[in-house]
Amino acid sequence: MGLPKKIKKFLPLTESKTLLPRRRELVDKINKDGTYLPKSLLHADLDKGFLDFVKTDLETVVEGKKVPMVDILITTQNWAQFTETWNFQNLDKNAEPPFITVVRVPEVKFGTNPALLYNIPNRKLYFYAQVPTWDGQRHGYDIYRIPQPVPVDISYTVKIICNRMRELNKFNKIVIEKFASRQAYTNIKGHYIPIVMGDISDESVLDVEKRKYYIQSYSFTMLGFLIDEDEFEVSPAINRLLQIVEVDEKVVRRQVKNELSKEPKINALFVEGNDELNERFDYTTDLILEKTKNVETFEVYINGTFFGESPNKIQINTGDALRLVVKKLNDEQESKVTFMSIVI
Repeated sequence: MGLPKKIKKFLPLTESKTLLPRRRELVDKINKDGTYLPKSLLHADLDKGFLDFVKTDLETVVEGKKVPMVDILITTQNWAQFTETWNFQNLDKNAEPPFITVVRVPEVKFGTNPALLYNIPNRKLYFYAQVPTWDGQRHGYDIYRIPQPVPVDISYTVKIICNRMRELNKFNKIVIEKFASRQAYTNIKGHYIPIVMGDISDESVLDVEKRKYYIQSYSFTMLGFLIDEDEFEVSPAINRLLQIVEVDEKVVRRQVKNELSKEPKINALFVEGNDELNERFDYTTDLILEKTKNVETFEVYINGTFFGESPNKIQINTGDALRLVVKKLNDEQESKVTFMSIVI
């Protein structure tokens, strides 16, 4: 009975990340260079990513020797030029098999990536991230907007040229196993790009009077997309956190001193993409909740300490720092919490 060639000698003590931890790991990988925006992805990046995919994921080793690969995209125009500089040529300056080449079809068609089937008209910019800022005195936010990526389909043909069947069988086994689920993925500048396998064709030269060559072609389609960092937009959001409107208070009689209609109002306005406001008070006051707009609940923190959730009354002392965190009913609209301020 055959024994498995690979036996696990060590068992992992921690499980691999899934769901939300995995998504956070991907975000950290995208932002590892300190930027809050995705990396630009153009035609040259996709071509280099496919070459790296063939070089690493489809690496073929036969009898302890690695089958060399041409690390450039081959076209009919530059074939003769590149054969003069290959490092796996014989004394007659001819390419010595076995070797692997990658040929790219020049035409790039509009993509069929299922994740980008629904298009936003006119390349409109849409919200991507909300980044906090601090100018030394006030907290604020910058709004990052990017256009929808443009899907593209790029066709490649990977050819293996050899004069022995063992190299052909080994490379075919690696390709079939890699694309057992019809498609594979490659990571290009932090983006996961699917690659779909197409047809396999044979172009072998089997003339009796000539040396026998096996040439097998594998067609692949990269379901990529284009992102240009020149189209990104960064704009500052409103950094005024609380709007306080002061009015003159005229007390005619003692019993109407505490009428809420005569007291100043404080409107906590949360613009689109913002759910947190901060303000420091220079006076002692009681804030009475009057009404809310587009707010499910809100949390109150005084001097960094949790005060309560959606309280009807908030007691503020001189010098206190108030922080409001709201949970909106609709994140695409602004929210407002209105208080009556009774100065003590």
